[in-house]
Amino acid sequence: MNIIVSILSYILISFFLISYDEVERIDIDRADLIQSDTLLYPNSKHREQSKLIYQLLTKYHYKKLNVNDSLSEKILEKYIKSLDPSREYFYQSDITYFNQYQSQMDDYVISGYLEPAYEIFTVYHERVKNRIDFVFSLLENEPNFSIDEDFTFDRKNSQWFKNDIEMDNYWRKKIKNSVLNLKILGKEWVSNKETLDKRYKRFQKTISQFNSEDVFEIFINSYTELYDPHTNYFSPVNADKFEINMSKTFEGIGARLQQDIEYTTIYQVMPGGPAYRSKELEKGDKVIGVGQGDDGDFEDIIGWRLDDVVTKIKGKKGSVVRLLVQKKESQIDDYPDTVRLVRDRVDVVDEDATFEVIPFMDENRTYNIGMIKIPSFYINFEEAQRGVQDYKSVTRDVRRCIDSLKNLSVDGIIIDLRNNGGGSLQEAIDLTGLFIETGPVVQIKSSSGRIEIEKDFDKRIHYDGPLLVLNNSFTASSSEIFSGALKDYNRGLIVGESTFGKGTVQNLLDLERFFPKTDLKLGQLKITLAKYYRVNGGSTQKIGVEPHIEFPNIYDRDIYTENSRINALEWDKIREITYVDINYINKPLIDHLNSKFIKNVENDSSFINYMSFVNETKKSRENKTISLNYDTRLKEKKENDSKNKSLDTSVKLSEIFPVKEESLLNKIKNDIYLRESVKLFVQMLSFKES
Repeated sequence: MNIIVSILSYILISFFLISYDEVERIDIDRADLIQSDTLLYPNSKHREQSKLIYQLLTKYHYKKLNVNDSLSEKILEKYIKSLDPSREYFYQSDITYFNQYQSQMDDYVISGYLEPAYEIFTVYHERVKNRIDFVFSLLENEPNFSIDEDFTFDRKNSQWFKNDIEMDNYWRKKIKNSVLNLKILGKEWVSNKETLDKRYKRFQKTISQFNSEDVFEIFINSYTELYDPHTNYFSPVNADKFEINMSKTFEGIGARLQQDIEYTTIYQVMPGGPAYRSKELEKGDKVIGVGQGDDGDFEDIIGWRLDDVVTKIKGKKGSVVRLLVQKKESQIDDYPDTVRLVRDRVDVVDEDATFEVIPFMDENRTYNIGMIKIPSFYINFEEAQRGVQDYKSVTRDVRRCIDSLKNLSVDGIIIDLRNNGGGSLQEAIDLTGLFIETGPVVQIKSSSGRIEIEKDFDKRIHYDGPLLVLNNSFTASSSEIFSGALKDYNRGLIVGESTFGKGTVQNLLDLERFFPKTDLKLGQLKITLAKYYRVNGGSTQKIGVEPHIEFPNIYDRDIYTENSRINALEWDKIREITYVDINYINKPLIDHLNSKFIKNVENDSSFINYMSFVNETKKSRENKTISLNYDTRLKEKKENDSKNKSLDTSVKLSEIFPVKEESLLNKIKNDIYLRESVKLFVQMLSFKES
């Protein structure tokens, strides 16, 4: 990790002598820009920020980009896509006009000449205002839902509209679909009209509140994110919001939110909070409505500014808030979920690692399997730096869990890393050290090509018994380092899904530090400086850690994981380093367990139902059109509701899981992956004993 500290120190030394007051000013003739009463302009600090960001990324980012016309075209394309991702505001004629800049955008970033970017935003702003006015005209009359016509709701790869006729027809169908979604929920036209009128008035207000800082942030990120999706600029306002979000305590639901232009989405579910305990919210879910208490009407929040949404969702400890949520995997016509949460005090700390004992009957023998749930790789940095002897960390907590499980004489331990988004790299190394004698855990390669090997130096093995690690697609970052190391050492069986695939290292730079003579706030740059590699030389980037036994995955890796992120750094391999193969897991065992797993699935009705659900869900994602006929949609909704009710992944457990605690029994009953993991564990033990 010293490699990252060295890079940051060098960056600061290299740029510290830059003076904001000394950099050149650029005067632009704005006579040719589009006239508008809301025309926004860049100011001088944005020009200097642009130049600085270019220099920082060019010199220090892990990925080296050639600054040329090809890059320029990508900047323009990304900027347009950031403004209009669904291609529902710009015309083809607008795109043709913007293309006059396609070979110059890189030069504009380098020189700080930002007027073309602001001109493009002005066109966008005008187009949005025109569309909102058109929506208000559509709401004067109730749509006719007896007509058989379809609406193509996914336009990401469609052609740009050529004229008003095409644009108006699309928006007529879009609003008709919005009304139909409300009508299917049982609401009348007067109510639906009022809901949409309020929604687009809020959207109108949101658009009118965009300022010069907002435009610069959108544009410059169209450049930074060409390096990789984790390299981002935060405007001073958003940087401050980030600091507020990281404050230690507040009262609410325990979720961080983010906003695209229209929707509020879940960015992070904070361990231990009401949202986390409910198990009903996930990253990527859209919040479309908020209701206060158990009886309050839902307020439609589509188009609201994020600050206003947060104000509605936060509240006094013990009070109830209800959210209308469109799940990230749902289709446009799916009925939104209602999530009831009781607000609570939320401490911005990670939930502790916890353990349970799961009994399992197999051939008249009861196995006791310990399970340790690790929500993140947490550590109390402040206490550790102060030298507090028993500072809090995931490694210390897991060690205590292992001691407790040893005292209970368990037959083996499952480490549940599902939805573990990572955390401290050092904790990933230390935690690995509980299960191996000593040796390398991860390699870190900097942008200069320097490779640093991080090792576990503690020769003590805290647990040397049978081990299984359960992952899913949202097991990410440091948890992938831990999983990858245990797989490389053949220390434990890895089951579940391939992990998320985030194998890069970022650091946050305050841009004010590079302009010591100014009092202006200049925001922050998050920059990718290095990349993780396993001890076998393979990166965890994009492909993640592949399991020995793979479970079916409802989430498409091309949609939800690092593999889906545009410009994500590619997987590659460096040299393998020397390490001791523990060889607890070997090919004969893996082949045996894969064969057993296939039989388990074939003979388990709940798994068969689940597989059918997975296949139906993936198939439905391929459909990009939807009927606007009320009777057709109502029939489809009833059929989907019937399918969802028939989906039962629970089983009668009393014979194979002799569990007395009702809460644990319900957990096993409703967690098909956990059940299969326990079965595989017992089959692994039986194979080892035979």
